Amino acid sequence: MGIKLLYGEETYLLETKLKKIKKEFGELIQGINFIQIDASNVQELIADIETPAFGYEKKLILARNTNLFIKEKKNAKGLEQATNKLINKISEYISENITMINEAAELIFIEEVVEKNTLYKAIEKNGEIIEFALLKLPELIQNVQKICMAYKVKMDNTVAKYFVECCGTSMQDLINEVRKLIEFVGTNGIITNKEIDLLCNKQINSVIFDLTDNLGKKDIERAMKVLKELIYEKEPIQKILITLYNHFKKLYIVKISEEYKKDLATSMKLKPNQMFLIAKYKAQAKYFSKEEIRKIMKELIDLDANYKQGLIDINVGLEAILCRYCS
Repeated sequence: MGIKLLYGEETYLLETKLKKIKKEFGELIQGINFIQIDASNVQELIADIETPAFGYEKKLILARNTNLFIKEKKNAKGLEQATNKLINKISEYISENITMINEAAELIFIEEVVEKNTLYKAIEKNGEIIEFALLKLPELIQNVQKICMAYKVKMDNTVAKYFVECCGTSMQDLINEVRKLIEFVGTNGIITNKEIDLLCNKQINSVIFDLTDNLGKKDIERAMKVLKELIYEKEPIQKILITLYNHFKKLYIVKISEEYKKDLATSMKLKPNQMFLIAKYKAQAKYFSKEEIRKIMKELIDLDANYKQGLIDINVGLEAILCRYCS
């Protein structure tokens, strides 16, 4: 295995890969042939590599969230300068001692975000780098359906797409939610939107889509019901306000992008696994004029300011904004 860098936002797949590495390595004894490194003790990394794994042929060293994969800063001082020196020291050590390292240890770096600095390039040349990017919609649907099939449960493509839209794009979150659905419908059961609405913890962004849909249709009763369900689920009202504002901001970006014929994905800064949201935002933006969106955004900003000054109850203010639009 040698030296590896595992990184990316899809933590479930990353951790699954890490479990496989540990299983293949065999027996692990903490402090003997199994060493864990983080930002607090990363200065000891080279010493840990060189210390023999007493009684074992090799040792497994996991270096997680070390803060070593950042761009070195020119004219750095203090802590930044110390970090630069450590990055360069470890990079040079890997390049000059790769044969010894491969014989003595399996060195695994684990990060969420990395920049292609000196250390990255040293690992790229002497080891292996694996990125675990968030999966795109077709891959998420396929994985969810595979899990269902393993338990002899059916979920068709349309339902699986709705499931992902409701529960997010993290595989760990999706697995947690689909397990509840599988348990509920049982062997040879069929999962539908009804079970998803009944059992799943929907992400707040998905619920805000529902709320805004009802606003667009001028269905204040349904809009208020969705809002009260969010509050009942103990979502902080301030978080609801911010999420709703950001949602209308995206709808405004849709209007501007269409007006000036700009690429929507770029304008909205969507990640590759979020492209399925484009159609949803475009469809919802049709409910509102550009002026209406701007007015709602201003009212939400004013509500936030007045709430912070103790001039209005935030729940009452938010309900008033929704009712005013639908009146």
